[in-house]
Amino acid sequence: METAPSLNSPVEIRRLLAERVRHLRVANAWTQHELAKRAGVSWPTVQRYEQSGDTSLKNLLRICHALGRLDEFEQLLRPPAAASLAELEARTARPVRKRVRR
Repeated sequence: METAPSLNSPVEIRRLLAERVRHLRVANAWTQHELAKRAGVSWPTVQRYEQSGDTSLKNLLRICHALGRLDEFEQLLRPPAAASLAELEARTARPVRKRVRR
């Protein structure tokens, strides 16, 4: 099942996610300092992320983990469903390594 392409740019998605993080933090009645401590990141990292949407993937995952939303990332970039049993077996088969002549 294919999804429609997003009409948002990467910058808009970044800002949208940062806004959602801020709303989740406020809903938990946490300060930025509290979220930073729970996530294991610095307070300026949380502050900058909420203001600009700018952070590393590593820090975003830590923040989402602290907010109890890390499991949502597991759904991202999943391969499409296999069309046949052969295709499914091919995906899970280990590739045969070949030696390169020197």
